[in-house]
Amino acid sequence: MRVRALSGVAGPVAFTAAWVAASLRQTGHGAVSVQLSGLAAPDARDPWIMISGFLVLGGCTVWFGEELARDVGGPASRLIQGAGVLTMAAGLLRRDHMQLTSGPVSWHNEAHTVVSLVLYLDLVLAQLLLARRFAAIPCWRPWRVYLLGSGIATAVALAVFLPNTTSPSAGILQRIAVTIPLAAVTAVAARLSRPDTASKVVDGPSTAIAGGRCPIDSVSQHARRSAHWSWMRR
Repeated sequence: MRVRALSGVAGPVAFTAAWVAASLRQTGHGAVSVQLSGLAAPDARDPWIMISGFLVLGGCTVWFGEELARDVGGPASRLIQGAGVLTMAAGLLRRDHMQLTSGPVSWHNEAHTVVSLVLYLDLVLAQLLLARRFAAIPCWRPWRVYLLGSGIATAVALAVFLPNTTSPSAGILQRIAVTIPLAAVTAVAARLSRPDTASKVVDGPSTAIAGGRCPIDSVSQHARRSAHWSWMRR
């Protein structure tokens, strides 16, 4: 069993459990009326629950990204690791208040806003680039459509949420926008943890090592046919 791959499952599960528990702890507020960052604010009830959720998710995502980089490679895995670092930063750079308010805010509140925006962009790009990477790996190729759909759905959800952060529906919109990429990461991590998934793939024409059930398919069929007949003519 590959522990680093399973961390990609553990992180999203722990984070989701944290925001569910923290949401239910906020007396006088609806279950989804407070945004996730607000659940970690100083005036929230038991903010340590949400802060822990951010830190566990971030750490697990960095660890999972390392496993993904080893198996799949490409920039997407590094973007996923970057998302893990940004997630931890978002949890530590706490918002000033549970509810958004007008007026001056602290430096860490401003930093939290910037980090969150970069994190959202990172999550969209990571899914789209991972879909592109999967297109070159035969055993991952069917996942390309799912990752493309997930990346587009995340972008659409964020496009609806970001202009409406002060609306009553902001809490549920944010939860949808965050849950979509987390579900994608969880599904990929669960697949990567299976023993029949190759432990490593490298760029090259159908090259597979260490069990080699998941080679990179980076040579066109035309080029492979030409190489085949060239060998036959020798």
